[in-house]
Amino acid sequence: MAAVGECSLGVPWTPVSLTHVEYPAGDFTGQLLACVSLGPIFIIVGFVTLIVFKRELHTISFLAGLLVNEGVNWLIKSIIQEPRPCTEIHTSVYSKNAMPSSHSQFMWFFAVYSFLFLYLRMHQTNNARFLDLLWRHVLSLFLLTAAFLVSYSRVYLVYHTWSQVFYGGVVGSVMAVVWFAFTQEILTPLFPRIAAWPLSEFFLIRDTSLIPNILWFEYTVTRAEARNRQRKLGTKLQ
Repeated sequence: MAAVGECSLGVPWTPVSLTHVEYPAGDFTGQLLACVSLGPIFIIVGFVTLIVFKRELHTISFLAGLLVNEGVNWLIKSIIQEPRPCTEIHTSVYSKNAMPSSHSQFMWFFAVYSFLFLYLRMHQTNNARFLDLLWRHVLSLFLLTAAFLVSYSRVYLVYHTWSQVFYGGVVGSVMAVVWFAFTQEILTPLFPRIAAWPLSEFFLIRDTSLIPNILWFEYTVTRAEARNRQRKLGTKLQ
């Protein structure tokens, strides 16, 4: 139980505005879009988790691109210094500058880069199965829809204007194309050498650039190894 006086308001309390999203009370659509606007936070957490468990160089490069994209957004905001549309509504925000929208720029970078990765990086043979192509199309549509919804949520919740989210999407898309080309042409040829570094071997960092479908590769290798070990175990028990 708190002691007397511990709950007194000595100084004003401020929320962590980086993830603090407000919506009109009683507005279900606003509440839903507020949750949707937290998409970049979920994506970053997902990337960190994926890197910890997979430790793949291209995934690390993808995350680095997202961080560079955020740095570019901060730089542009600092130069333009265009305020948010309704500062009297949202008194607690991470940044008072709003051009371009960082949420929109982040999501469109993620969506466009993933789109390029699916159709240019995950190339398979010409006789790719219909379900493989359908999976790419459905995932691409989902990514583009998510990017649009996050951008729309920032306008609906009055954190940005349409022009701010539009230019955020444009900058994020351009950054995605540039970073994808940089990764493909500059970084990917260096990945085998980086993976061979003693530090990379210590942290089990690997390069899977030459494997077109890493999920199928890991599945087949794991299944073959499991069957091999089961066969050896059965031989020992006889």
